[in-house]
Amino acid sequence: MWATAVRVARVRALESERENALFRDPLARAFAAAGGLWPSSPPTGDEAARRRRLAVSFSIVIRTKFLDDLLQQASASGVRQVVLLGAGMDSRAFRMDWPEGTRLFEVDTAAPLDFKGSVLRQERAVARCERITVAVDLREDWPGALAAAGHDPTVPTVWIAEGLLIYLPEDAVELLLARISARSAPGSRMGLTLGSRGVIERFGADAEPGSAASMWVSEMPDDPVVWLAGHGWEADSHTLRERAAAYGRPISTPPQHEERPGGLISAIRR
Repeated sequence: MWATAVRVARVRALESERENALFRDPLARAFAAAGGLWPSSPPTGDEAARRRRLAVSFSIVIRTKFLDDLLQQASASGVRQVVLLGAGMDSRAFRMDWPEGTRLFEVDTAAPLDFKGSVLRQERAVARCERITVAVDLREDWPGALAAAGHDPTVPTVWIAEGLLIYLPEDAVELLLARISARSAPGSRMGLTLGSRGVIERFGADAEPGSAASMWVSEMPDDPVVWLAGHGWEADSHTLRERAAAYGRPISTPPQHEERPGGLISAIRR
């Protein structure tokens, strides 16, 4: 699945080149190039497929900005532990300003972490915080591996699961949330992206084999705020449309139906 992470890096590289970019990710282009996706001509396909690709790319840009802001707010509140679950080609350890004493854990399997490490060495990238990689499959005992790497569950943590839960079946999502909650001291924060209702039907039904959409299996609960309250979190739910407008990138097309709770989630452990 880490090939998907390289495609996400390409989207972030393209956004970084915009004059009015919502974020700058200087390493994204290097990740995309190392993965054979830069430079790259737009894929062929019909108009409907092109529109779906653009929609997915747009959502990646908006969710990146949303989670950047969440991490900055968590840091401002005094949180000094960050855990990126399924970190992929995330370069926040290198591109964001972190307060002194911040420890950032990147949890992913060995293959993407090794690929990423080779690119980081090539680019002579220097992290702006203490960066700790944790090579483990999220289907295994990742909490044990995280603890062995030095994570302290007695102090607040900000957890990020970006573009991850949509690939997990519902029972795996519940287990992941239970494990996060068990290791979150009061004051911990969490940022999640969830597949909105109907997204699998719209994007996955005729997705090309091997594409990201072909591997989507899980959509968000009807009420994610109530769902997370059951895990001990006070959450806010935001729609892509709402956040895009707030960032000066309004979606021009009208909503196709009454907007339900959105898949961009911020939460606090009380």
